Amino acid sequence: MKTISKFLILSLVILGMASCNNDDDNTPDPVNEEEVITTMTITLTPEGGGTPVVLQSRDLDGDGPDPQVITPVTVELVVGVTYNGTIVLLNETETPAENITEEVEEEDDEHQFFYIPSSGLDVTFDYGNFDGDGNPLGTEFTLVANTASTGTVNFVLRHEPNKPNDGTLGDAGGETDISVTWDVEAQ
Repeated sequence: MKTISKFLILSLVILGMASCNNDDDNTPDPVNEEEVITTMTITLTPEGGGTPVVLQSRDLDGDGPDPQVITPVTVELVVGVTYNGTIVLLNETETPAENITEEVEEEDDEHQFFYIPSSGLDVTFDYGNFDGDGNPLGTEFTLVANTASTGTVNFVLRHEPNKPNDGTLGDAGGETDISVTWDVEAQ
């Protein structure tokens, strides 16, 4: 009986020591908070000069009761013109507003913008900036209105997409940080 008691005590001591190792396995991973984006401003500047076209989406209360405000209601583009585009993202819940674009560009391997025209709209996009591995980032781009047409363009920022990808949201995966759609007329 003494042998069984010694064996039981020894087993409990070994089990207790194994569970009290100095390993930090129980330490939770640090939380990387997602960006809060209240405002997206897209500026389309015609190559060779002209008046820039400014698109803006503001949702200062996030998921609150106030609706997102999108201006202009319809974006008007000139056929054959190449527009140099830039995207600025802000968190206006802070004072002064935090420029989220800087964070997106610093974490370029973890972000990618997608520009998705509807099937009736004849426009093309080319990426203007890339991550350190040469994959698209997209806070800078060019846009060309090829022919007179109407439709929509959806601007989507994905967080932690698969890179490289085939340029579609389905292949990219990841999570959407912001998605805004504008009506577009190319004349």
